Amino acid sequence: MNYLEPLFWLALLKIIWINVLLSGDNAVVIAMACRSLPDRMRRTGMILGAAVAVGMRVVFTAIIAVLLGLPWLRIVGSLALLYIAVDLVLPEEGEEGGVAAHDSLWRAVGTIAVADLVMSLDNVVAIAAVADGNWTLIVIGLVISIPMIIAGAALIMSLLSRFPVLVWAGAALLGWVAGEMFVSDIKVLEYFGETVVHHFEYVAAALGAVLVVGIGWTLGRLRRTAHSAETH
Repeated sequence: MNYLEPLFWLALLKIIWINVLLSGDNAVVIAMACRSLPDRMRRTGMILGAAVAVGMRVVFTAIIAVLLGLPWLRIVGSLALLYIAVDLVLPEEGEEGGVAAHDSLWRAVGTIAVADLVMSLDNVVAIAAVADGNWTLIVIGLVISIPMIIAGAALIMSLLSRFPVLVWAGAALLGWVAGEMFVSDIKVLEYFGETVVHHFEYVAAALGAVLVVGIGWTLGRLRRTAHSAETH
């Protein structure tokens, strides 16, 4: 597919659109991971986070055929995503002042990288299918999408600042994705059958969301209680 051909530009538009549609979860992660950074570092965190997210897409597209064929991969990824979702809603009062600004920045970027690592398995399949092996299309399309992801993260971050309850909604969304990922693992499909898994897909996703909220609320309450006891 030559870049002078109309099909090249049509495919490029498709990749950009697909990536925008599938990057809502990435924008949520970026916004939530960067929300506690100092104001002067938030934009840097969002830019680095978006760049990491897009970079992970490029790398994953190269090895997606092998990864999706590995058993247990999605189960491990879903557990990692559950951990990240719970960690994002835990209170950080005990950490404030004890962590240097640059450590906080790279911790946020690291959280974004790990989350995108486990969330991009499905996304890159669609992108790779449209590109049909054309790496120029893949790279250009994903790089162009960086400012779109940043804009989405900035919008979500402003909403999180005004409505803190949305932090829990974002964590629940990640739990929902983790639940879906868990039941889509090859071993789960082989054991229960695709028909059974399909019927319980939304149940598993809902359980993932409830699990994140429940664990996050319990651990947050225990942490606040311990911190209160230490101060008194």
